Amino acid sequence: MSTSQHLFNLKFSAKELQRNSKKCDKEEKAEKAKVKKAIQKGNVEVARIHAENAIRQKNQSVNFLRMSISGLMDKFEHQFETLDVQTAQMEDTMSSTTTLTTPQNQVDSLMHELADEAGLDLNMELPQGQTGSVGTSVASVEQDELSSRLAKLRDQM
Repeated sequence: MSTSQHLFNLKFSAKELQRNSKKCDKEEKAEKAKVKKAIQKGNVEVARIHAENAIRQKNQSVNFLRMSISGLMDKFEHQFETLDVQTAQMEDTMSSTTTLTTPQNQVDSLMHELADEAGLDLNMELPQGQTGSVGTSVASVEQDELSSRLAKLRDQM
């Protein structure tokens, strides 16, 4: 292959990496929408899975961009004989990012952020069965306190 053919292939690869990055961005947005829907339905485990997927897609997008913009392409232009090694490095990088576990604090943070955006209450500390009774008793205690304070104010007038 000629040098110009190698350069064409490299530029084509860079554009393909950028397209893959945009595709991952779209998939991240779709996963975030699924998180909101799962939270609305009260299904925290499904929301957690979609949040993990969204974070994974975001990380993949960033890696695709890094590979398309970084000095990696400059190295390719100057060292055609090491093309196989560089390609193997890119494949290893991509496979390692897809197999990494997603940090739970990022997942929790994303779930809370999306729940807040949707105006939903996400109570992940309590198991599903206890949420209603504990939430109701706390709300009723607060309501009783407010009612008694209101009654005292009326009595003072």
